[in-house]
Amino acid sequence: MASAWKELPEELSRPARRLAEELRAIKDTAGLSLAELATRTHYSRASWERWLNGKRVVTEQALEALVGAVECDAAELRRLWRLALEPAAEEPTTEEPTAEEPTADAPSVEEPGEAPVAVSAVTAATAATGEESAAEELLTGGPAAEEADRPAVAWWRRPAVLFSGAAVLALLLVLVGLRITRHHDEASAADAPTPPAVPSAMPVPSEPVCQALGCAHKNPQTTGCGKDARTLQTQVIGKVVVYLRYSQTCQAAWAAITEGEPKDYAVITDSTGESETALIHWGYDNYSMMLNAADPGVGFQVCGFQPAGHDCTTTVVNLASVVASTPIPTGSASPPPGAGAPATPGGSASPAQAAQSPSASPSAP
Repeated sequence: MASAWKELPEELSRPARRLAEELRAIKDTAGLSLAELATRTHYSRASWERWLNGKRVVTEQALEALVGAVECDAAELRRLWRLALEPAAEEPTTEEPTAEEPTADAPSVEEPGEAPVAVSAVTAATAATGEESAAEELLTGGPAAEEADRPAVAWWRRPAVLFSGAAVLALLLVLVGLRITRHHDEASAADAPTPPAVPSAMPVPSEPVCQALGCAHKNPQTTGCGKDARTLQTQVIGKVVVYLRYSQTCQAAWAAITEGEPKDYAVITDSTGESETALIHWGYDNYSMMLNAADPGVGFQVCGFQPAGHDCTTTVVNLASVVASTPIPTGSASPPPGAGAPATPGGSASPAQAAQSPSASPSAP
């Protein structure tokens, strides 16, 4: 069915615009609604709405899911996707002048504290020289003697004196302002928290390198535990989706969060009190470190927190038996079809409903 599409954003690059138009054409040609497209590709309606309207570039895995779901020119679609990811090198950039570079509106000052001293020294030297010259002229009957005979004029009636005083006052105000600004910036820099270090990409081992207690509080991606990860529970809070993830090989569990914003987070807690947090620092997804899930009597629950509210999955025990009794495929954490609507308070998906086919998520294994 043909759709009445919104105008694509003006700031969208030409390759990204061409990719979005091609995705729209494929959807219209296939006669699919957003709900049908989400069901076929196992990606949410909210994700496809962003990709089709040019708000974000579609992920590679979602693109492959679309190629497998409908008839289209796969090679051309992949070419457009690669072009859309290339940075726009031809767009000119303008650099703001740094605080250390002088601009036309700010005078260059070597040291704010020494400038008034220099002005005062020059003024004193000039005044001393002027007094000596005036004394000689008074004695010799020169111009100074003639001026001495004239009636004195009040200093506030002399424009030159007023202008000079105003200029000196303005300069002092500028110097004081620069010093206050510099001290404020230094204090702000000292008080600002240090941003978390972003770990460099590490090769994923071919086989998991830990198991059970040895995996506790370790990264599921760098240890290889994400290779056979399964989603046992999901919970939707507003547009955010949180997951209970489990690796049968590593006998470990962790939390994942997608479709969120920076500062949204999910917490996995077991019945012994151990917990780990998946906080979104940037982007829209993340995952936590792992907890030991070898004991069948220990229960696990994941809770999500965002400005719209918070909610939790149901507590699951004996994770290995859940995997053995339910056909849950392995794959990355992916929003269920239709995710993005407000969650029903207290509602949770069953392990069978939480199972998703493999899909893309750059940060949530």
